[in-house]
Amino acid sequence: MAEEKKEPESAPPSSEDRGTMFDKFLNFIEKAGNKLPDPAMLFFILLVIVWVLSAILSPFDFGEVHPRTGDELVVNNMLTGENLANFLANMVNTFVLFAPLGIVLVAMLGVGVAEHSGWIDAGLKKLLGKTPPSLLTPMLILIAIVSHTAADAGYVLVIPLGGVIFYAAGRHPLAGIAAAFAGVSGGFSANFIPSAIDPLLMSFTLEAARILDPEISLNPINNWYFTSASCLLIVFVGWYVTDKIVEPRLQGIEVDGDKDEMPKMETVTPKESRAFWYGLGAMVLGIIGLIVWAIPENSALRGPDMMDPEVQTLVSFEAPLMQAIVPLIFVLLLIPGVVYGYASGRYKSSKDMIDNMTKSMESMGYYIVMAFFCALFIDAFNQSNIGLLVALKGAQGLQALAMPGQVTIVGIILLSALVNILVGSASAKWALIAPIFVPMLMQLGISPDLTQAAYRVGDSVSNIITPLLPYFPLVVVFCQRYVKNTGIGTLISMMIPYSIIFLITWTIFLLVYWAIGIPLSFEAYYVYPAP
Repeated sequence: MAEEKKEPESAPPSSEDRGTMFDKFLNFIEKAGNKLPDPAMLFFILLVIVWVLSAILSPFDFGEVHPRTGDELVVNNMLTGENLANFLANMVNTFVLFAPLGIVLVAMLGVGVAEHSGWIDAGLKKLLGKTPPSLLTPMLILIAIVSHTAADAGYVLVIPLGGVIFYAAGRHPLAGIAAAFAGVSGGFSANFIPSAIDPLLMSFTLEAARILDPEISLNPINNWYFTSASCLLIVFVGWYVTDKIVEPRLQGIEVDGDKDEMPKMETVTPKESRAFWYGLGAMVLGIIGLIVWAIPENSALRGPDMMDPEVQTLVSFEAPLMQAIVPLIFVLLLIPGVVYGYASGRYKSSKDMIDNMTKSMESMGYYIVMAFFCALFIDAFNQSNIGLLVALKGAQGLQALAMPGQVTIVGIILLSALVNILVGSASAKWALIAPIFVPMLMQLGISPDLTQAAYRVGDSVSNIITPLLPYFPLVVVFCQRYVKNTGIGTLISMMIPYSIIFLITWTIFLLVYWAIGIPLSFEAYYVYPAP
C-alpha cells in the first residue's frame, strides 16, 4: 500500500499574526508611534513645522473674522525678523509661565513627601487589604473623575497613583496609569462635584449666546445633572475597557523599571498603622480648618459670582479657593507626610523631608526638558492662528450642512473632538469657537446649554490621544518608571480604545438623555428660546 503523503505542518502563527484585527491595529499604532522622535524632539520638530506653515499660509486671505475681536483673521508669519526676535526675547517667559510646569512641580513637592515618607504606601496597603482586586479599577476611575474638582492636580497625583496601586496589587502598572488617565482626562467632563471649569465654560457660552440674544441668562453650572450622570457612565465603561481590552494587551509587556523604586506589598506594622492614622487625622484637621475658613459669607476664600458680582461664592473662577487648589494639595499632602514620617520614625530631622522633596524633583528632570519644547510649540501654534483657522473652517462646514438637531449635535461632538487634537485648553478652545457654535445652534432651536454639553463630550474623549495635551509628556514619564522603553506610541495605543468607546457611548448617552428629557441642570434647557 502506497504510503499517504503528509501535508507539511504549517508554521505556528507569529505573535503579530495572533489576535483580532483591532489588536493588530493597536499594535500598528504602538509601533508606528514609538518610531516617532523622542517627545522633546517631536515638539521641536512641530515647532519648526508651524513656523514653515505660517510662512506659507500668511499671504493668503481666508475670508475669516476673529470671533473674539471681530478683526480679519490672518495667519501670522512666525519667520519674520520681528516674530523671531520676539520668540527669542520671550523664550524664558514662555517656558516659566507654561501653566502645567508650575502645577506639576508644586504639587509634586507635596506628593514627594507623602510618597517617600511612606504615608501613601501605608494607605495603599490598607486600601488594598480591604478592597477586592476586582473593584480596584472602578474605584481608581472614580477617584480620577473626582480629582477634576482640584483643577489639573489629577494629572500629577491620581495618574501615578494608578500605576502604584495596580503594581502593588500584582496587576500591570501601565493598566492602572491608563485607567487613571482615562478618568482624569478622557472623562474630564464627568463629575458630580462642581468645579471652577463649570462657571468658566458657561461664561464663554453666555457671551456667545448674547451675540444673538443680549438679554439671555444662563445657570453657572448649567450641565451639572448631565455631568453627574456621565460620571457613572465613564466609571463602568472605563472599567470594561481596562479589564477586558487594555490590560490583556499589556500582559506581554515586561515591567523592567527600577525595582527599588516600585512599591512592595508588605504587612503594615502596628507602628506604621498608628502613624498612618495620625497623618490622616492631621489632614482631616487641615480640611476642617479650610472649611471653617471658607464658610463665612465674607471669607477671603470667596470671589464675585459671574452672574451677580455682589454675591461672593466659592466656585467662582476668580475665587482664591479655586485659584489655590494646587497649593492646597501641596499643603494637604505635606502635612500627613511629615506627621507620618516623624510618627513612624522615618524622619529624624527636617533634612529627611527636604531629601524627599529633592527625590521627587529628580524624577521630573525629563519632564522639565519636554515641557520647555512643548511650551514653545504651543505658544507658536497659538500665535500663528493656524489652530483657530482650522476650528473656524470646520465649524462653518458643519453649519453649511444644515442637518437635523440630533445629527448636528453629533457633528458638534465629532468636530470638538477633532479640534481638541489641535487646540488643547478646554477654556481657550471654547472661548474661540463658542461664538460660532452657540449662535449657530440657537438659530436651529438648540439651547446654549445643550451645545455646551455636546462640546464638553467632544472636548473630553480625545484628550487622551493627543500629544498636544500639555500633560501628555508627563504621563509618558510615569509609564517609563515601570516600562523603560515606553514611548508616545505605547501610550496612544493604550488610550485609543478608551477614546473610541467613550466617544460612541457618551454620544449615545447624551442623545438618549436628551430624548428622555432629563434636565441638563436646574434652569437649563434643551431648546431655544426657553419654554
